[in-house]
Amino acid sequence: MRIAMLASEAAPYVKTGGLGDVMQALPAELAKLPGNELALFLPYYKRVKENPNVAVDYVGSFHMELAWRDCYVGIMKLRTGSDGLNVYFIDNNDYFGNRWTVYGDFDDGERFAYFCKAAMAAMYFLDFKPDILHCHDWQSAMGVVYCRALYNQWCPYVKTVFTIHNVEYQGWAESSFFDNTLGLPEEYRGRMTFDGAINMMKGAIVTADIVTTVSKTYANELRYPYYAHRLDGVLREAWVWGITNGIDTNVFNPETDPALAHHYSADNMFGKWENKKELRGELGLRTDTDAPILAMVTRLAGHKGIDLLCYIARRLLEHEVQLVIVGTGEKQYEYALSALARDYPGKVSVNLRFDPALASRVYAGSDIYLMPSKSEPCGLSQLIAMHYGTVPVVASTGGLRDTVPPYNHENEEGRGFTFQSYNADDFFGAIDRAIGLYFGNRDKWNRLAQNDMRCDVSWRLPAQEYQRLYQEVRAK
Repeated sequence: MRIAMLASEAAPYVKTGGLGDVMQALPAELAKLPGNELALFLPYYKRVKENPNVAVDYVGSFHMELAWRDCYVGIMKLRTGSDGLNVYFIDNNDYFGNRWTVYGDFDDGERFAYFCKAAMAAMYFLDFKPDILHCHDWQSAMGVVYCRALYNQWCPYVKTVFTIHNVEYQGWAESSFFDNTLGLPEEYRGRMTFDGAINMMKGAIVTADIVTTVSKTYANELRYPYYAHRLDGVLREAWVWGITNGIDTNVFNPETDPALAHHYSADNMFGKWENKKELRGELGLRTDTDAPILAMVTRLAGHKGIDLLCYIARRLLEHEVQLVIVGTGEKQYEYALSALARDYPGKVSVNLRFDPALASRVYAGSDIYLMPSKSEPCGLSQLIAMHYGTVPVVASTGGLRDTVPPYNHENEEGRGFTFQSYNADDFFGAIDRAIGLYFGNRDKWNRLAQNDMRCDVSWRLPAQEYQRLYQEVRAK
């Protein structure tokens, strides 16, 4: 199949979160399957343009209308593409090339509407007629709509797939955005309108041949108002398919990770204990203790469960534990956690920064990974933690429910410790059960960590599921 993918970010070129990891691994894994040809389209941000490690070739350029605007479109192609996968960057200085930002500008709606229309125009320029057009999150949602509205005669047999990575961000705009920016045929106004405004995600949901999301449980949760951020009615009418994400095990691999001083595997865990010693020294934690290190590498936001952690933190620190936090976010949580670190020197380390190398050392050197999210479409951190032999404690929601079945003391099945309701006491109870196993039966604890490391959390199986989905939607 010829598969075109649109996304606003992909590691290693640009990454702000989990979407970047997904778009690094999924296209590459699909390209490995026999007969597939992949083209990934990304914006040519300033941070990509000025990165000396990203070598590109100029392919061509043209001008394109975006409503009343005449817009330049440049096409750059990654010079070192892999077999079956070509990466293209859409170049426009006004929208991307002169800005360091990825998201958060006042004209984000216009920027990403331009990107989607330009990517479709670039496919036409390249004569790349896809069998599957796969667009990710609201920033590329208009790719689905422009494909149907403007390019249906050019590629009438293309099937469109839209993936929701996080339904909270939908691409809202005023109703005038339809005429002033989108420039779509009038019959598409109803598809794009929701509650009197323009909603780009809604437009993609009702236009796409199939909608997917990043875990099976999250696909079901999106039918309910609590999770769907007002789109539950729209999603109940759609065919929503849940495929749980994987991680790139070439990037996240304790046997080869360059950030680690000591490599290790499920068959030989000695390096993990050495990494734990070095992490304590690096972060100023006490070394005269056998305490488990509890860790979070996360955005400090309410829906990530930071409020639960702050509520129980002082009670938790009465136990023989150490706590490591890496991340940035809402100021109230940065202040609260920083105060905790000041009050518990040698026991708490709070690192308010984005630091991938430190994150790897934390995954490798910790014993327990905390992920008490209020909602979590899939989550990658728990998968990375398990692959590094760090046992997760998670809320039973979304992809966390799918990837972390609760541990059973009797038959030693399960992957971690879970709690059902979004409640601080329940979260504390799950941590307490994990600590109890750590101190109470170290052999069982080590076997749990080893079993987690042996789980296949790669993209191999999810990519095969996407392949079957593409084949099924093509057959309809």
